[in-house]
Amino acid sequence: MKRSLVWFKTDLRLHDNETLAQAILQSEEIIPVYCFDDAHFETTAFGFKKTGKFRAQFLIESLVDLDNNLRAIGSGLVIVKGKPEVELVKLAMSYQATKVFSKMEVAFEELMTQQKVETELLKIKCSLETSTTNTLYRLTDLPFQLSNIPSVFTDFRKAVEGKSFVRDMVFQPQKIHSPEIPFCQIPRITDLELNEFKPDCRAAFNFKGGETEGKERVNNYCFETHSISTYKKTRNELIGENYSTKFSPWLALGCLSPRFIYTEVRKYEVENGSNESTYWVIFELLWRDFFAFMFEKYPTEFFKQKGINNTISTTNTHQIDLFKKWQDGQTENDFINANMLELNLTGFISNRGRQNVASYLCHDMKLDWRYGAAYFEEQLIDYDVFSNWGNWAYIAGVGNNPRGVSVFNVNKQANDYDKNKSYRSLWLTTY
Repeated sequence: MKRSLVWFKTDLRLHDNETLAQAILQSEEIIPVYCFDDAHFETTAFGFKKTGKFRAQFLIESLVDLDNNLRAIGSGLVIVKGKPEVELVKLAMSYQATKVFSKMEVAFEELMTQQKVETELLKIKCSLETSTTNTLYRLTDLPFQLSNIPSVFTDFRKAVEGKSFVRDMVFQPQKIHSPEIPFCQIPRITDLELNEFKPDCRAAFNFKGGETEGKERVNNYCFETHSISTYKKTRNELIGENYSTKFSPWLALGCLSPRFIYTEVRKYEVENGSNESTYWVIFELLWRDFFAFMFEKYPTEFFKQKGINNTISTTNTHQIDLFKKWQDGQTENDFINANMLELNLTGFISNRGRQNVASYLCHDMKLDWRYGAAYFEEQLIDYDVFSNWGNWAYIAGVGNNPRGVSVFNVNKQANDYDKNKSYRSLWLTTY
């Protein structure tokens, strides 16, 4: 019996999953597995958890949904916890698997883990095959080699839009052949040494993990409410469910494929007409791709204080007391405080809010930008390594910003986007 493991990571879906599709094509039976990697729940050198409570809860919900969807077509999810290079080898031996299929990694820590797993698997004559699953465009379909990818987004976008193409989605399986897989015990949030929490009633959106919920959000935003038709106009707002797509948490864990979103947007345009807003949703997916390819081009530089340009940043110091004021929403600026309180209580803030609090930390407080990025890594429900560290480096002036730095006048921003102080009143009021 030709058996393979499918190692799910940040591709927690059945639709448009190249890893899963390849495993089905090449195997008689497959065993889907998710490993709670101990390293993902450790405290970083910056003093913050790599995964906080909001994303952990979203992950747990996503795994419950994935298991349900797998069992509906004859399979199920095996859950293990520990070091992937140890646990996956144990499983491969237990099931006599000869191959492991997984998502291809490019970020430094994830790539190191992938390489450790591959090394250990080879010792038991089991191979690892990886596939690209989480970008809209394939690297091999771009009009330039990796080393020649432009470091300015506008140059990248124009070339890609003019000379590349988005591939069709791969098939979604209707039946999976697996050995009998016992019902899995998915950890609770307290099992991960994180605190339970109650959703804040002021949250812009009540996020729930899983492919099923992600698809429902796309359908609601596009076809039920037609909110996509005004996205470019509303995307800088601060309050409410539909000022922005809110697709990012599902994209970050791979519950949604970017090609699925692209396909649904194109379908909406055929049925309802295209405009600047529908284009802008795809434009944002391209930004996401850009940072992913930048991390492939610069594997470690985005995590260094001097960034990809080896530039001496104005944000050189880490002062614990000052940083704590920013972190807790106790600065001298009420707009910054409101955004940080929303982040701390919900795991989410708007894109406008993220840019402002990052700029304030870097350029008003002149603190080390990496601590801000690391704090976001812990807090954000939609954290992904590329967008988070890429955007922080951009704001700090050590990344892909053609202007060098992005300094926001946060008082002007507050007046422009919260003129009536409704957002500040919402989050600065004690509940």
